[in-house]
Formats: sequence, structure tokens, C-alpha cells
Amino acid sequence: MLAEWAEKGTPKQREYLHGMLTAEHESRQASRRQRLLTAARLPALKSLTGFDYSNVKFPEDYGRDELTSLEFINRAEDLVLYGDVGTGKTHLASALVAAACHQGVPARFFTTSSLVMQLRRAQDEGRLDRELASIAKNRLLAIDEFGYLPIDTEGARLLFQVIADGYEKQSLIITTNHEFSRWGTVFGDDNMAAAVIDRIVHHGRLLQFRGESYRVKHALMK
Repeated sequence: MLAEWAEKGTPKQREYLHGMLTAEHESRQASRRQRLLTAARLPALKSLTGFDYSNVKFPEDYGRDELTSLEFINRAEDLVLYGDVGTGKTHLASALVAAACHQGVPARFFTTSSLVMQLRRAQDEGRLDRELASIAKNRLLAIDEFGYLPIDTEGARLLFQVIADGYEKQSLIITTNHEFSRWGTVFGDDNMAAAVIDRIVHHGRLLQFRGESYRVKHALMK
């Protein structure tokens, strides 16, 4: 019947058919976006709209428009959001993941500690390969709070494996208050840290966050 309307129907019938198919397509797209947002496991749903970039120093050849276009995902480029606590790193990383999901891009958000714990659990249960494959399906991976908590040797090795597996295949966002020279203390291995930095710097950009902590500035306790 639908094919007949499309071929032989009156203008009104074809208009109705077009509207019905458009509504069905939009409904499916909305359902897909919601599934992706749920799968992303965001700590809170954030938006790029209204984000205050006044604390953010961009590279000379890269600005806000390039960032929010999400073209870095299509190019499998990485971002390091580096700077002081409370200056918006997690907010921006979360908003970028949410924006990717809204565009139909599979993305996942982890804190560093939760990612390492998930990998260790998968390893203990004999399903590490499946876990790594599941993570690799995401075109954007955000790893928050890198360096906030210590990582043991095995945890560092597993984290390195995720980063190495995604090199030139997926985009990575890392938020941290550790400059590159201190990453060796996080991994507990200078060579491993150097290998990670080398991969990230090759196809990555550094966004620096400065200023007063938003949470301190707006705290109820003065």
C-alpha cells in the first residue's frame, strides 16, 4: 500500500506518506540517541550550550568552533583537558560525550579509577578480551580524573592497553591536573607514560584550564 501511494497516490496521499515516514525516522533517531546516552554512563547530563570558556586556553590553531563541531572524533584525534580542580574539565568532557551521542556517535565516559576497576574485574572473571572489545566499539572515550588516585602496576598496564588499542581508531579525552612530566608517577613507569604521551601528542591537542574553582566560588560554606 505504501509503495502504491508513493508511486500512484494523490499529492495529499504522498504528503501524508512523507510525513509519516519522516516521523518514524525521527522517532528511531531519538530512540538511538537515548540508548547511546544511557550507554555512555555520564555522571550528569551536561550541555555545550552556555558553557563558560573563559577559563579555557585553546591552542593557537584550534578554537571553540573546531572543538564543538566534533570533527576531532571523525579524525580520531585526542584531547587533554589539563588544569586546576573545579575549572570545568569534567563538565566539558561530559558535554562533549553527550553531544557525540546526540549526533549518533557511540561514546563512553569513565573515571580513571572506575575504568581500571572494570578492567581488573573483567580480567579476574576471564573476560578481559570481551571487555576491551566492548570499549573499543566507542568512537569517543572520555577518561576523567587521571592521576587523582594511585594506580597499581597491573591497573596501569590495563589502562595503557585501552589507550594503545584506541590509537588512531577512536578519540580520547583525558582530564587531569597532572602535567605530562608527572605522568610517570601515575603509571609507576616512565617508559609506559612516555609511550602514552607519544600517542596522545601525535594526534592530540592540549586545552589548559585556569582560574578559581567553580565549586569554591559558588559554595554555600564561606
